[in-house]
Amino acid sequence: MAAGGRVRPRRSAPGRLVGAYGLLALAVLLFVVFSLALPATFPTAANLRLVLSTNAVIAILALGAMVPIVTGKFDLSIGYGLGLWHVVTLELIVTGGWPWPPACLGVLVGGALAGVVNGLLVEFARIDSFIATLGTGSVLYAITGWVTGGARVVPGPEGLPAAFSSLTDATVLGLPAPALYVAALTAVLWVALERLPLGRHLYVIGSNPRAAELVGIPTRRYVCAAFTASGLVTGFAGVLLAAQNQIGNPSVGLDYLLPAFTAALLGSSVIRPGRPNPLGTVIAVGVLAVGLSGLGQLGADFWVTPLFNGLTLLAAVGLVGYSARRRLRARPPAPGTTAPPPTAASAASAASASAASPASSASSSPDAPPGTAREAAASERPEPESREEP
Repeated sequence: MAAGGRVRPRRSAPGRLVGAYGLLALAVLLFVVFSLALPATFPTAANLRLVLSTNAVIAILALGAMVPIVTGKFDLSIGYGLGLWHVVTLELIVTGGWPWPPACLGVLVGGALAGVVNGLLVEFARIDSFIATLGTGSVLYAITGWVTGGARVVPGPEGLPAAFSSLTDATVLGLPAPALYVAALTAVLWVALERLPLGRHLYVIGSNPRAAELVGIPTRRYVCAAFTASGLVTGFAGVLLAAQNQIGNPSVGLDYLLPAFTAALLGSSVIRPGRPNPLGTVIAVGVLAVGLSGLGQLGADFWVTPLFNGLTLLAAVGLVGYSARRRLRARPPAPGTTAPPPTAASAASAASASAASPASSASSSPDAPPGTAREAAASERPEPESREEP
C-alpha cells in the first residue's frame, strides 16, 4: 500500500519472468544471431566445446568472486591471485620437480591462506574491501614477479605430466572436463547458499550487517569464510589455467579480472534478481562467451574484447542498481501505516510539544494511575519564592 492508502500494484508474472530469465534469453538470442550470421562455424559441436573449455577458468573465477559479493564485499585480488597460482603450479612441477598432486594441493592451500588474509584485513583491521584486496593483489603480483623473474615458465622438452594435462584435455560424455568442474562448483555453491543456514546468514550479512549482528550472527567469522572460499576457488582456477595453457605468464591473470567481475555482478540480475547467485553468474559468463566468440569469428579487432567487457560491466552495474531501486519501491510499508511517513519538521514539532506538556500527556493516558495528573501538574507549578521576615 502506497502513501494515501493506495494499493501499490504488484509486478505481473511476465514481468517477473523477464527479470529472472531475461539474461538467459539474451544468451539464446545472441547464439541465434551469430548462428545465422556464421552458419558454417558458429553453431557447431566443435565451437561449443571450444567455448566451454576456454571460458571455464573465467566461470570458476567469477564464482569465486561472487562469494564475497554475497556479503557485500569485493575481492579484487582474484586476478592477481590467478596469475600467481598458475605460475607457482608450473614452477613446482617444472623447476621444483614436485609430483603434480601435491603441487596442486599446495596451491589450493596457498589460495585459501591468501583469502584468510583478505578476510582479516577487512573484518579485523576494518579496511574497506576494495582497498584491502587491491593492496593484497598488488602484493601477490609482486610475488609473481619475484618467483618468475618477470619471465615465462616454460616446461622442458618432456613437457608436463600427462595426468596433469588431462585435467583440462579430457572429455566426459563429449563435454570438456573444465565444463564439468564449473557445473560441479556451481552445484556446490547453490546448495550452500540456497539450502543451508550458511547461505542464509551470508545473505543477511550482505543485506544488513548490523541486523545480522543484532540477531547473533558472527559476521566477522562468516565474512572471513567468504574470502577464504574466494581464495580457494582462485587457487583452483590457477591450477586449471596452468594445465590448460602449459606455459606460465606472470601477467595473464589481469586479463581475467574484468570478465570475472562483470559476470559476478551481472549474474545478480538473473534467476534471483538482486541476489548474487551461482546460476546467474554462470549464465552471465555464457553471455560474455557467446558474444566474444561470435565477434571474434566475425573478424573483430583485438580492442573489441576489452570494449565489450567494459560496456557489459557498466550495464551490469546499472542493472543491479536499477533492480535494487525497484525492490525498494515495491517493498510494502509496515502494517497499519496508510499515511505518508512524518517529515523531520513534523517529528521535531511533535517531540517539542510532548516535552512541553508532560502533564497533559499523563492525564490523557488511560493507563496512568490515579493522581498522576495532579502530581504532574503540581510538579509543574513553580514554588513560591521564600521571603525573609524583616
